Amino acid sequence: MKGSAFKFFPVTATFLISFSLLAESYDPLDPNGNITVKWDINSWTPEGYVAIVTIFNWQQYRHISSPGWILGWEWAKKEVIWNMVGAQATSQGDCSAYHSDPIPHCCAPNPSVVDLLPGVPYNQQVSNCCRGGVISSYAQDPETALSAFQITVGNAGTSNTTVALPVNFTLNTPGPGYSCGPATKVPPSQFHSTDNRRVTQAFMTWNITCTYLQNLAQRAPTCCVSFSTFYSPTITPCAECSCACASNSTLAALRGAAESTNSCIDPNTRYDELPAITTRGGSSASHPDLLYCTRDMCPVKIHWHIKTNYKEYWRVKVTITNRDFSRNFTQWTLTLQHPNFDNFTDAFSFNHRGLNPYGTFSNDTAVFWGVKYFNDILMQAGPSGNVQSELLFAKGKDFKFSHGWAFPHRVYFNGDDCVLPEPQNYPALPSNSPRVPSSFLSLVFIVIGLSLIEFVF
Repeated sequence: MKGSAFKFFPVTATFLISFSLLAESYDPLDPNGNITVKWDINSWTPEGYVAIVTIFNWQQYRHISSPGWILGWEWAKKEVIWNMVGAQATSQGDCSAYHSDPIPHCCAPNPSVVDLLPGVPYNQQVSNCCRGGVISSYAQDPETALSAFQITVGNAGTSNTTVALPVNFTLNTPGPGYSCGPATKVPPSQFHSTDNRRVTQAFMTWNITCTYLQNLAQRAPTCCVSFSTFYSPTITPCAECSCACASNSTLAALRGAAESTNSCIDPNTRYDELPAITTRGGSSASHPDLLYCTRDMCPVKIHWHIKTNYKEYWRVKVTITNRDFSRNFTQWTLTLQHPNFDNFTDAFSFNHRGLNPYGTFSNDTAVFWGVKYFNDILMQAGPSGNVQSELLFAKGKDFKFSHGWAFPHRVYFNGDDCVLPEPQNYPALPSNSPRVPSSFLSLVFIVIGLSLIEFVF
């Protein structure tokens, strides 16, 4: 029995760990979303091969922003990279054993590769390269939801039976967040000529699938949601400690401390009084966020305001506020799940696309993003640190304002799940009425006042 139990335990532990990772990587609003790395060997060399490596982003609303992706792996043998086009290794490694001219591009046993920046000479480019590692989400723009580079590998074998697949793939953006599976051989890719009259085939193809784990990307949430309505003077703020709990210094700042604390910026500080701050892109970086002092301590806040009730329509104003003085969010996305998206009519200053994660069963999810050159960049905290739009819905048969029905069920910003208020704190209908009376004269001034509020904090 003891021997049997001992043999059973490692299998059980492995299963539980695998199941836990699978559960974390499953996204109910994008169940098929992942990043797939495809490695196509297109020609042989005297000691290796030339391949095109393509990174496909199949995620509907999660993109890779500046400073871009970093792809890493370990060679199975003693391979070297002789040349790269459209990307480069971050370190050359030890090439002292090579006395040729030129020497290999990279001799490291575990290379890390980054995309080239736009504007490099034409002879250093391949198709779909050189965007600084930025990859769009698939819903935003399928044509830019991929990145590619060419790699010439030596000491690798010169046939399908002698080439060994690399191992231990990693994908950073540039912080952690993705877990990559092993390389798997798949049927060779086929390529069509420009006139579609000839089809060629790769000599060998393998895929690597990388899935996003929010817990791996950051330990705490990064966004929260607040609510208000035209029919109630109550504003439901983000839940306290949504992203972090306020420290003593933070509470002091919230009470009106004269100076900014080390952990956050006093909300009463004027924008022109702030020290010079180096702005970075939307991805994680080594230095900490510099935030406004708030009780929820979230870098990003989404506010959902039920603005107007018409006879056949109702209107919502959505505001996204960046409270991080050190970060811009480029090509941001906002994903909303609400039962009335079956009757969604229009968004007035955001692009949008309906998602159907459950096939034909339900259509309750939509992804929104900014209009290029208008509001596709969510600037750092300050006067320009917010974007907003109004959403117009037709009233479906299930429409109601009672029991919190008019508020979203899930909210994602840049693919990360945002913290919602507790349902018992949602703005309530007057006198718990199941619907809003048509003659609501007593709240006219509240309607006007809330319509003019800018939810900056």
